[in-house]
Amino acid sequence: MTDPSDLARRVREGELRLHELDDHADPETAATARRLFVEGETDTDLDTVGEYAFDAATAEPNIENMIGGTQVPVGVVGPVEIDGGAVDGERYLPLATTEGALIASVNRGCSAIRAAGGATARVLKNGMTRAPVFTVEDVGEAATVAAWVRENTDALAAAAESTTSHGELTDVTPYVVGDSVFLRFTYDTKDAMGMNMATIATEEACGVVEAETPASLVALSGNLCTDKKPAAINAVEGRGRTVAADVFIPHDLVEERFKTTADAIAEANTRKNLVGSAKAGSLGFNAHAANTVAAAFLALGQDIAQVVEGSNAITTVEEREDGLYASLTIASLEVGTVGGGTGLATQAEALEVVGVTGGGDPAGSNADALAEVIATAALAGELSLLAALASRHLSSAHEELGR
Repeated sequence: MTDPSDLARRVREGELRLHELDDHADPETAATARRLFVEGETDTDLDTVGEYAFDAATAEPNIENMIGGTQVPVGVVGPVEIDGGAVDGERYLPLATTEGALIASVNRGCSAIRAAGGATARVLKNGMTRAPVFTVEDVGEAATVAAWVRENTDALAAAAESTTSHGELTDVTPYVVGDSVFLRFTYDTKDAMGMNMATIATEEACGVVEAETPASLVALSGNLCTDKKPAAINAVEGRGRTVAADVFIPHDLVEERFKTTADAIAEANTRKNLVGSAKAGSLGFNAHAANTVAAAFLALGQDIAQVVEGSNAITTVEEREDGLYASLTIASLEVGTVGGGTGLATQAEALEVVGVTGGGDPAGSNADALAEVIATAALAGELSLLAALASRHLSSAHEELGR
């Protein structure tokens, strides 16, 4: 068996590089050797980092230069009743966070939703995007390329779909800016979040564009996708799952569970989430949807950086004659139940808690269900925070639970 201490020494003496350790030892030993090397170089103790439950070999597709694992406390919210397009009944949702009071707040909202008979949730649109940018001679050529793309989507679909047994090209939209042509490819990636799938498929389709038109590819991603950055195009067109959840809560339950009134919550939402967000030029008109999305992504093996798009949400609240109506619409929630970090041990267990492990039947139904559960939990978090603000209990809750 290879001695990790000896491997660490060889790195220290310049004989090996950190990334080359995988060629000289199994993943577990290589991670130990890197950890020993980093401990020596930085005079630190990484014993806790070295205590992880997943198999290092399983993590190979997800990490390079692995030295161990980081642990984030995981709580659970629910059950919450959901009448969804892919969910029917009660679900629990694990959330990983270091923010005290978050789990309690979301759970308070879930309790109110459950007492009101449950929420309704639907995935309204589904499409993972990749948008390469091409260069042309002038706007005349740009118009020619855009017209060719519109007339030959079938040829582009054939090329793109030749790279995957699951992905389906559903749309290609050209955008022209001077001598630049952007093509926003949209895919149904079923139960995968699908970013890698879309990238590989789009590269194949780009070869067809270059062969059949005067366009020359500059970059496979031209930032019109738009991935992991705030973007109005995602707010309008969506990316991943566009999902909405809503609930009606009678007046007596609002006062019992939230210690305030429907009118006060509605006013807080209008002045904070709508007027305040507009004045700030925000792309998200919500209280803290990203809190629930990020905690769910951490617990469930999603791409955490895509919480940027997940925060692109609008919360609406109105007082009706018999109670309070509230909704949350997330324009671009990028989730999957296969691929990425979903195969890691703790994340796979968390997905089992939600009931959405692996591919669904029909394909895509598990990812749809996950989107509906996250959206409902995020709605619960919105209601709870707005109620805390309306009743002026926010600071006391954080004093008690958010130390």
